[in-house]
Amino acid sequence: MRQRANFRLPRDIIYFRKRANMVAEKILGNIKDYEINGRKTDKIGLEWYELEKKLLKKTTDSGEEIGIRLKHPPREGDILYADNSRIVAVELLPCELTVVRVNTMKEMGHLCFELGNRHLSLAIEDRQVTIPYDEPTFLYLERLGFRPERKEGKFRDFTVCHAHGH
Repeated sequence: MRQRANFRLPRDIIYFRKRANMVAEKILGNIKDYEINGRKTDKIGLEWYELEKKLLKKTTDSGEEIGIRLKHPPREGDILYADNSRIVAVELLPCELTVVRVNTMKEMGHLCFELGNRHLSLAIEDRQVTIPYDEPTFLYLERLGFRPERKEGKFRDFTVCHAHGH
């Protein structure tokens, strides 16, 4: 029987083949509450599903590579870097969404049960539920009698549904 070697690759090699120019490890604030004072704002676009990742390598709008290693998920407008001349802030990218409007709590319960059973992340409001669009789920919701609508927008304030073992 072979023994496992006690060799570990350096952390940067595991995560990034080429090291990023900068690594952001904390959120400095949010652009809504931050004093910009004439500094240039450089955006870093994140997809909704990237917000929950602990480690990312992305490129800002100006072309600079940045590593993101955060303990807590960022939100739109969070500032990852700031100096005297510029700010690097998170921008949530738009995506295709499925919006389902409901009229009763019974419909809301049925809808959320079906979506939760598929382990889908969702955003719940008073009379509607929003999920990222995918055609099989859209068609399934139609078969169940719901009237889903397909639209473009930013998937915000969602609850992450993690899969589990049965």
